[in-house]
Amino acid sequence: MLSKELQLTFFSGVGTVTGANFLLETISTGILVDCGLTQGTEEATKLNHEPFGYDPKIVDFLFITHAHMDHIGRVPKLVHDGFSGTIYSTPETKQISELMFADALKIMNSKEKEFSDGTREKPLYDENDVNQTMSLWKTIPYHESTKLNDEFVVNLLDAGHILGSSMIEFTFNGKKITFTGDSGNSPSPLLRDTEAITNTDYLIMDSVYGDRNHEPKKERDAKFREIVRQSIQAGGALVIPAFSVERTQVILYELNNLVEHGQIPKVPIFLDSPLGSKVTEIYRETYRDFNSEAQGQIKSGDDLFDFPKLSITHSSRESKDIENTPNPKIIIAGSGMSSGGRVVGHEIAFLPDPRSTILIAGYQAPGTLGKQIEEKPKEIEINGEIIPVRAKIETISGYSSHKDSDNLVKMASDTAKTVKKVFVVMGEPKSSQYLAQRLRDELNVDAIVPERAKPYKLS
Repeated sequence: MLSKELQLTFFSGVGTVTGANFLLETISTGILVDCGLTQGTEEATKLNHEPFGYDPKIVDFLFITHAHMDHIGRVPKLVHDGFSGTIYSTPETKQISELMFADALKIMNSKEKEFSDGTREKPLYDENDVNQTMSLWKTIPYHESTKLNDEFVVNLLDAGHILGSSMIEFTFNGKKITFTGDSGNSPSPLLRDTEAITNTDYLIMDSVYGDRNHEPKKERDAKFREIVRQSIQAGGALVIPAFSVERTQVILYELNNLVEHGQIPKVPIFLDSPLGSKVTEIYRETYRDFNSEAQGQIKSGDDLFDFPKLSITHSSRESKDIENTPNPKIIIAGSGMSSGGRVVGHEIAFLPDPRSTILIAGYQAPGTLGKQIEEKPKEIEINGEIIPVRAKIETISGYSSHKDSDNLVKMASDTAKTVKKVFVVMGEPKSSQYLAQRLRDELNVDAIVPERAKPYKLS
């Protein structure tokens, strides 16, 4: 006899933007949604090495909403610790995840990081764990209803966040439980809009920007164009820390339009991100996931990610040579929060230059170098060196691939008539609490910020 009782536990991804890891279970079935890294502070990094709050061997299925490391970064550790079930995602998420794991292995094996207490950070997993992970991974396209067992049916909706991102809709005993993952900041320059959720019983939703709104699209585009123009006119370097997935491709797309329409002078533009360039190739190959406007440009013969004076650097020597290229120039490099990668070297080089600009074009987690730069200090410590900050620091939130507060409320309103409870997760405490209060006040729905590791019964 099947259990009629469904339980949901949030093992991480509450009280913080990162580290999504949610367990949906009955007496006979265990389903995980995401298994990501907690990022930002040293303490957050240490949390990633702790044992999971459940036995990985009891998990039958793992569903991945999308291929950002705060949603996939601990999957190989889960496999190493005993998980042997089936992993599901869209085909694009699987493809990008494999690149992300390879990049993570390279970083973990390059050097052991020393913590402030003298202990050293060990690799979370090895190549064998990654290979085993990929062997367990199957794919499901959007809108293909899939029966997992006698209890659960699953359907994937387009989240519009990054290429292949999905919202996961489980049906159990006639009731629907929907996990948004990270819902996209629609309309996106490249991707289709987030699909509407209209008839779910339980909603688990993200809240990165739950307490604030982005600039309107026209304002965002005008601000980006003006920052690029001013940087070129000042004769400095424009350094853009960019996540390898989605942000890099969006920035390339926007620069492509500015260059090809003659709205900015043609200056050297560098994509200094080996991972970013590989992910861009996947975007180029799977353009059918793009919105109609972007697809129309491609059909007219425009390569959205290539234009005059764009150079893609591969080796570390090529990366260092960028500094010797005369200004003005534009550098797009990872990581998006300046927590590692090649962008850190460029920030060391150009933060002291009053002609140069650092453009923060996305969310910066507390404790990251990107967050420190965003706060415009007079000086900053990077790799043990004190760097004066004389460059202009600019911020554009509108290029975030996360919904803002108004649009999160709008998303929840589409299912307000059916939803029994909304769980607000994946946000800093202030942001999550603010959004939950808005949902209660404006939609009259039962919305809460769940406690970490506390089981919730879904009747």
